[in-house]
Formats: sequence, structure tokens, C-alpha cells
Amino acid sequence: SHIRHAWDPHKSVAQNLAEMGLAEDPNKAVPIPKKLLVSGMEVESDGQQPGKKIVRKPYVVNEMELEASLPEKKSNTLSRDLIDYVRYMIQNHGENYKEMARDEKNYYQDTPKQIKRKINVYKNFYPEEYKNFIASLKPEKMEVQ
Repeated sequence: SHIRHAWDPHKSVAQNLAEMGLAEDPNKAVPIPKKLLVSGMEVESDGQQPGKKIVRKPYVVNEMELEASLPEKKSNTLSRDLIDYVRYMIQNHGENYKEMARDEKNYYQDTPKQIKRKINVYKNFYPEEYKNFIASLKPEKMEVQ
């Protein structure tokens, strides 16, 4: 969006990017230094090209750097189907993973280890929700007996 606002439609892509201080071709902007052999000794060329272009719109790069430095939001969530599946299995089978593997709702034919792994993922993603769910199951089992 920062580039879009600073873009001048009357100029070429190379001119627009050069004014913003951005590279049109990353291979030319940061070249790989080539080793030159000079009388038996290795010398690295610095790859700097004479005639640097003047940056007329430095605010574009500054805004992009500021945006990139902001912390990223974690949007890790589990699918509703997986949550419902795990809750169903725990509700009907408790900790018996072999029984869960034989359940008719086990559409993907998960093995007991795969089901256990899915339950552990659910525990790690939603620890409070898992505790509340387990706590809500205990009174039901007491009433049944």
C-alpha cells in the first residue's frame, strides 16, 4: 500500500522504484562478489557500481521497515471440525484411544496414536477450554452412576 500511494503513473517501473529507494532487479542491487585472480592472490571485488541514484521518496522505505518491524499476530487456530471430533471422542471414550480408533465417527481411520496426538494438539491450543470441558464431563458421569 505504501508503494501504491507513492507511485507515479507517468513514470516507468524502474524510475518509480529508484525514486523510492527500492531495487528493480535484486541481482543487480546486491550482486554476488566475484573473486578475481590478481598475480596469484585472490581479491574480492566489492560489487559497488558508480553513479548511485538519488532517493526522492525515502518515506516509502521507512514506512515499509516500520511495518515489517511490528510484531506479527498469532492466528493459530484449529478447525471447528477437529475441535468437534476431539470433544466427541473424549466425551464418549474418555482416555481409551483404541476404542476411539474403532468408533464409527473416525472417518479418516486415525490410529490410536494419531487420535492421541490430535487430542494433545487441542490441549495445547486451548488449555482453558479443555479444562472446562473435562470439568463439565465429571458431574455427568457421577449422575449416571
